[in-house]
Amino acid sequence: MTTEHVDQIVWEPGSEHLERSRLRRFMAIQGIESLPALHARALDDPEWYWAAIVEHLGITWHRPYDAVLDLSEGLPWARWFVGAGYNYVHDALDKRATGPDRDRPALVWEGDGGETRALNYGELAEETNRLANALRRLGIGRGDRIGIFLPMLPETAVATLACGKVGAAFVPIFSGYGPEAVATRLRDCDARLLITADGFPRRGRVVPMKATADAALSAVPSVQHVVVVRRTGSEIPWTSGRDHWWHELVAG
Repeated sequence: MTTEHVDQIVWEPGSEHLERSRLRRFMAIQGIESLPALHARALDDPEWYWAAIVEHLGITWHRPYDAVLDLSEGLPWARWFVGAGYNYVHDALDKRATGPDRDRPALVWEGDGGETRALNYGELAEETNRLANALRRLGIGRGDRIGIFLPMLPETAVATLACGKVGAAFVPIFSGYGPEAVATRLRDCDARLLITADGFPRRGRVVPMKATADAALSAVPSVQHVVVVRRTGSEIPWTSGRDHWWHELVAG
């Protein structure tokens, strides 16, 4: 960009865009005329700002908070929404799965070969609940750590949401990592379970993801279970008692 173009406004939102702006609606409700004015008030009164934001977004607490902000131990140790109980999966998924949004598209996926899959909110909630119950049957619960070593699949979204359902923390692991990189991340979080795939297509070849996972797990004794998504149908190494097919686990 040349210097004479620096101050040019390339695009301005029209009335249609402005009407859809959630930020604009929030400012109108609060009686705030400009973005600088909103910024200034938020800096001056962060408790007001965040309380107003969560109310505007319709955040649902299963246990209400006692205070928006607690600075009793100093600014570096600020505590937000003290005493609250919250699970993001409810707001992201559950409350839409049983209401008027149930049939709205929630997830649209396209694979490397052009294959597609779509799930509405109701279907995504059902898939998430099945996996969450399967994880519970494997003994996974609040505070446990789960490694998610998957390519971009609908099951990847389902896995992250199911972890939230049972209160487990998930550690995302890039699908292109080698065994040592995978092992390092699983050891660092002391993972109890790994979710992976048999393999996945990339640039005309199949990446043997399960073989990579097995090589990593030889150095991670904390992992007790491996859940495998059947993506390619290729033959894979298998450890009886430890390894579980995703589709078999959720079938019940």
